[in-house]
Amino acid sequence: MRNYIIACGVVLLATTANAQQAAIAKWAATEVLQSPPLRDAHTGISIYEPATGKYWYQYQDEKYFSPASNTKIFSLFAGLKLLGDSLPAARYLENDTAIFIKGTGDPTFLHPDFPYQPLLALLQQTKKQIWLVSTGNANRRFGPGWAWSDYADYYQPELNDMPMYGNVVRIRHHRDSSYMTPDIYNLSVLPDDTSSEILTDRDERNNNFSIKYNRKDRSASTNEVPYITGSILDLKERLEDTLHRPIGVALTAPGGRFELLRSVPVDSMFTPMMHRSDNFFAEQTLMMSSALLWDSINTRRLIKYVTDNYLTTLPQDAQWVDGSGLSRYNLFTPRDFVTVLTDMYKNYPQQRLWEIFATGGKGTLKNYYKEQFVHAKTGTLTGSVCLSGYLVTKSNKTLVFSVLVNNNKESATSVRRAVEKLLTKIYKDY
Repeated sequence: MRNYIIACGVVLLATTANAQQAAIAKWAATEVLQSPPLRDAHTGISIYEPATGKYWYQYQDEKYFSPASNTKIFSLFAGLKLLGDSLPAARYLENDTAIFIKGTGDPTFLHPDFPYQPLLALLQQTKKQIWLVSTGNANRRFGPGWAWSDYADYYQPELNDMPMYGNVVRIRHHRDSSYMTPDIYNLSVLPDDTSSEILTDRDERNNNFSIKYNRKDRSASTNEVPYITGSILDLKERLEDTLHRPIGVALTAPGGRFELLRSVPVDSMFTPMMHRSDNFFAEQTLMMSSALLWDSINTRRLIKYVTDNYLTTLPQDAQWVDGSGLSRYNLFTPRDFVTVLTDMYKNYPQQRLWEIFATGGKGTLKNYYKEQFVHAKTGTLTGSVCLSGYLVTKSNKTLVFSVLVNNNKESATSVRRAVEKLLTKIYKDY
């Protein structure tokens, strides 16, 4: 009799789950998938409950999509696995007369958002001659498939083994005054009374910057413009300008064991990386991970290492090529994201993940999900609007979800509202 009751309970639960899945699928088909923002788009949806191991809803979740900044979820996954508790600031070796420095890709060095600067303190305090040693870096300054014409846009700084100031100059303007930090490069200030906004730019092939402004405009602004990182000699010049002392370049690394200097806690970088979708932090996350593993930088090799060692259970083989999602070469399925997010949910404290991922009313979700039941990463490129993360229902069930939309002709905002409608329905009713 007992076994009969248990069997009946199992059947009842299965029947209830199937009815729930059918109800969600029927509602989504008419109210979401056939809505104007998604009707003609390529859409994939995967909603999964880790506690039961059941999918609540699946729609084309085995299909491939360009995920835009949802790619940062994979970069976060790699960083959590490989970086440890704090970022690698640099490797250094000291002898009686000199200190040798090798970059490890730390994007927080001299970044204004990070007051704790252990590498700067080391370099300022030493009385020894400072020598730069080249880190083997197989990466190019831009990722594969990036838009070359975005070279002067704030969201696409160049990548290198020893970033400074976030690899951007910050051009500040107020009234008739303009200045740039760092001020090592040339800034042309050009009054333009025909302009309705303050415009900053950089020459394509050199570090000459410009700002145009309307003299009637009394507002203040700060704009970030990437600089050309150049070679180790250009790095030497930037460091000399910062430290106000001569820096040497070592043609070969000296013999001996380099010590690792640690920087800020990893979550202090992961959180802004995910909240404001910081492309630079995401790319440098993979570069730092490579530097820690092999004392050299090779994002392509690092991605293969993570895929071969930590992502063997992906339902579909992802085409993962960069850290930020700026590349159109990236191809993932919604089920891939659900798999990685579930792994993180099982292996890291929930509170930590909730803080790293943006929630309603904050970061890139500041205009959505006001009831704060979603903790997720957005992704947006032209014709690509994506959202993947965690959803906590009113009945306190935690779900992992991924909604990827490509080839949408309607506005990104209208697509986001359609997705919000779907997730809000599940939050309230289940």
